[in-house]
Amino acid sequence: MFYHLFYPLHTKISGLNIFQYISFRASGAAITALLISFLLGPKIIRTLHKHQIGETIRSYGPSSHLKKRGTPTMGGIIILISIILPTILWSKLDDKYILLILFSTFMMGLLGFIDDYLKVVKGLPRGLIARYKLIGQITIGLIIGTILYIYPEKEVLRTAISIPFVSHNGITFDIANGVLDLNFLYVPFVIFIITATSNAVNLTDGLDGLASGLVAISTLAFGAIAYASGRYDFSNYLNIIYLPGTGELLIFCFAMFGACIGFLWYNAHPAKIFMGDTGSLALGGALGAIAILLKKEIWLIIIGGVFLAETLSVLIQVVYFKYTKKSNGKGKRFFKMAPLHHHFELKGWNENHVVVRFWIIGILLTLISLTTFKIQ
Repeated sequence: MFYHLFYPLHTKISGLNIFQYISFRASGAAITALLISFLLGPKIIRTLHKHQIGETIRSYGPSSHLKKRGTPTMGGIIILISIILPTILWSKLDDKYILLILFSTFMMGLLGFIDDYLKVVKGLPRGLIARYKLIGQITIGLIIGTILYIYPEKEVLRTAISIPFVSHNGITFDIANGVLDLNFLYVPFVIFIITATSNAVNLTDGLDGLASGLVAISTLAFGAIAYASGRYDFSNYLNIIYLPGTGELLIFCFAMFGACIGFLWYNAHPAKIFMGDTGSLALGGALGAIAILLKKEIWLIIIGGVFLAETLSVLIQVVYFKYTKKSNGKGKRFFKMAPLHHHFELKGWNENHVVVRFWIIGILLTLISLTTFKIQ
């Protein structure tokens, strides 16, 4: 919005020329997101307290979590406003990538809000029935995948994704040059990425500050990739696909980073508020959509390695329990508890230690992912 309002006046007021720079607008978005979090946070927390909208804690979870019962949830409202409003203010609103990422974030947040509302306000233990939630996630992924298929940035990239560790020379688009064409599997692949990433962040959101901190770290990595992909000189230097217009995603990434950091102000241990599915599904959906728009879906395995580990721990736990029950008549657990962060809690790690150590792993994975661009 600011770009459309002020940049056209730069011929009369030279100082307004600054609005053409993505780096300036991205910084403005991050600061705005932080300020919104700081201003809205206390008011939303008080409102949730007033209406007794608090978290219910599972009786079969770690006993140390029982004291968290009643802590306000649905704090994802803070995150959503802190992401969407700064992005609208500081980005080019006619940019396809911005419109798609805002759509994904808002719709996933709305889906999560419905789930939280049914659980916390209406008192339905299961919230939104799992199959309905899955249908919602698949629908959002289907819409995004279909739009990208019908309106590709480049015809040769319509159904293509990047391959890590293989350089792209900017001439041909094939496996030998770092690009894999999924053809008719592209839209189902987009649906899988959106659904899997949103659920992975949702599973990770089990300790104070864990999910919001990891998302902030991952978002910075994708922000750097977005900026490089949107510039011909940088993308050519790094041997990655040049995607004009993706530079605007840096603004969204910085807004998302600011929103996560601002939320951490209240969500750090001991948390004054939880993000709930409103926040976790929105953040996961946004993270998956960013990777899709940048053609860097496979990089999610590295950048979002902690999210992947958390998800795999749940799958391993379920499969191992069913297998041992079928074989021995009595189910056994592979981990002390799943997701993985609860396993380490039950091994004696303090909650803060688990969170900070997982953050460190997230930072390490982010650095590894960024180094892959110069070794490919």
